Amino acid sequence: MSSLRLHHETGRAVSLFHGGGLLCRYVYVPETAANESPKPYFHPVNSLAGDTLTNLRPNDHPWHHALSLTLNNVSGANFWGGPTCLKPDGYKWRDDHGVQRHVAWTKLEAAGTRATLAHTLEWKRLAEILFTEERSLAVNLDAAAKAWSIHWRSRLTNVSGRELSLGNPHSNGGLAGSHYTGLQFRGARELLDDHLDPTIKVVAEGGLEGIPAVHGAAARWMEWHGQLDGTLNRVVLRFENNTGPLHWFVRRNYPLAAFPVQFSENLAVAAGAALNFDHTLTFTSL
Repeated sequence: MSSLRLHHETGRAVSLFHGGGLLCRYVYVPETAANESPKPYFHPVNSLAGDTLTNLRPNDHPWHHALSLTLNNVSGANFWGGPTCLKPDGYKWRDDHGVQRHVAWTKLEAAGTRATLAHTLEWKRLAEILFTEERSLAVNLDAAAKAWSIHWRSRLTNVSGRELSLGNPHSNGGLAGSHYTGLQFRGARELLDDHLDPTIKVVAEGGLEGIPAVHGAAARWMEWHGQLDGTLNRVVLRFENNTGPLHWFVRRNYPLAAFPVQFSENLAVAAGAALNFDHTLTFTSL
């Protein structure tokens, strides 16, 4: 029977292996620059065929850290990384970056076809803690289907003692369609390079097809049907919001999918209130 094996680099990262191959590596104490808003991330995320599906620190946006949870702007604190988009001057480098700090592991285990990585974190800007987080990452392997998944659940509690406002470049800066926030997946560059192949595409619930149709649409799930350079292996990446439809953010030329926690308007989070994330990402080799 297929099984998962866990390797813990204490104080740095956790890797999961399937057979002799690396499935994924979760870096929970990153060594990235402060202006990239350091945050835990998965990289690489590999298919069961061994293809790398994620991109870490791409040259166009080095603050895109493969698969990671972000909030673009929290009452002036940038947890996304890079320049911040605000009226009236748009995107500009500002001294406003936050950081996500690992606090403690609550579960770290692998048995059979399942593994769980659960820990607590603090979201900080300078000395102030804005959110505490309980994060659970459940990995499930289905070797018969040539697939595996990550069930990402996070609960962020506002511990700042004040109301916090969550925004993105669309809602804060007026840059239409730029809903960069929430769980984000930055993919390998070739995944959505369609080279006039109609089977390489983005689709979503409700019969939606093509990025113009899917981007900004409200749906419970969307899928990337892609292909890798070199091996020419084909994959399907499925992104699901388990609590119902959300407005998807997707880019093709620099492949990126985001689960926006807020869309066209800023979201107020009262002192003591919590944000809940419940998403599943499934990676299938064809």
